[in-house]
Amino acid sequence: MTTTTTASSMFSAYASFAGSMMLVRSMANQLIPDPIRSYLYSKLNYLFTPLSSNLTMIIDELSGAARNQVYDAAEVYLKTIAISPSTERLRVRKTSRQKSITIAMHKDEQLSDIFHNVKLTWRFKSTEATNGGSGGGRSNKKSAEKRHFELSFHKKHKDKVIDSYLPHVLARADAIKEEQKVVKLYSRSLCSYDDDMTMISSWGSANMEHPSTFETMALDPEMKKMIMEDLERFVRRREFYKKAGKAWKRGYLLYGPPGTGKSSLIAAMANYLKYDVYDLELASIYSNHELRRVLLSTTNRSILVIEDIDCTVDLKNRKLKDKDLSSRT
Repeated sequence: MTTTTTASSMFSAYASFAGSMMLVRSMANQLIPDPIRSYLYSKLNYLFTPLSSNLTMIIDELSGAARNQVYDAAEVYLKTIAISPSTERLRVRKTSRQKSITIAMHKDEQLSDIFHNVKLTWRFKSTEATNGGSGGGRSNKKSAEKRHFELSFHKKHKDKVIDSYLPHVLARADAIKEEQKVVKLYSRSLCSYDDDMTMISSWGSANMEHPSTFETMALDPEMKKMIMEDLERFVRRREFYKKAGKAWKRGYLLYGPPGTGKSSLIAAMANYLKYDVYDLELASIYSNHELRRVLLSTTNRSILVIEDIDCTVDLKNRKLKDKDLSSRT
């Protein structure tokens, strides 16, 4: 009898409490605006949700309009990590210049890495962002893919990841890209006009397929050795140029009739240093300002080639010019 009475009392109390909560919830929905109600619910969920010991870093593909160097480095670095047995999907690629097949992460897949006894988890995320509107009754929407990596680890390792692990990823990616680099040949192409009706041009690129190397070139052995040693010395002394306050550059003047190997020597130098080649025609440059802008648009560790410079530059005799000016005055 006592047990039945106690159970009945508990059930009545629970029913009364549930009814009261439903009444409170109904009144809250009517009296409290949606934004404030959502804010209160989120705070309550935060209070009753246990805190996670992991920290996740978001590494976006783009940083504003520029590419994120950390994302590019991670994309290269993660190709060297062993694939987990739990991985279900991978992206597979191979170009004509690559010697082996490249395997990369697919959307929502993850890879694990160990660095100085710290366990890290990489996840690849991809979403489609739709922009645009409708015009003339027809949809005119454009979708762009937004990609990022998520790097998760224990919170106590945050400083080690930022100060040591991420620099390690950047350095390892640079080394891999240097090993696998394909030399590019850049040439200028006309694009459009700016607001001042000034023609804007950009560099278009293609893989430089020239097979010439110092091993295959028919060149005097002593001359070949001298050029290679000079190139190596120039590359090693970058810090010396910086300390001396001078621009890190080296100039070569190649002359001779067509067919004597000038272009082959340039290709051999580019293949030896793994430097891209920029082919510039001075006939397309109309001002010092444009020349300066074009030179600044080239990348570091590259070779700038100006062909037939004696035919494209209007060389003037300074003595005759000075004499002409003095006669006018």
